[in-house]
Amino acid sequence: MPEEKKTISLPHNLVLEDRRSLMVSGVSDVDSFDEQTVIVFTEMGELTVRGEQLHINKLSVDTGELSIEGKISSLTYTDDAPRQGGFFSRVFR
Repeated sequence: MPEEKKTISLPHNLVLEDRRSLMVSGVSDVDSFDEQTVIVFTEMGELTVRGEQLHINKLSVDTGELSIEGKISSLTYTDDAPRQGGFFSRVFR
């Protein structure tokens, strides 16, 4: 009898403080990042964070937590399902 593969869904939350500090949970992967844009894959779809002087302070794919600091100007979701294999998946093969 074949074994069924179970996927564990991480809770997805955003906490934005004073448009300077963003905590995101439910992150499965980071696609790309620079000082103006951070693109991550979450349980709820692709999230694009735009701003200035953006820095990733903490990333834990095990717990699905991401911390970003900088001047945050927008948060945008796309309705596409999260893709597999982002930036860090390619780096740590």
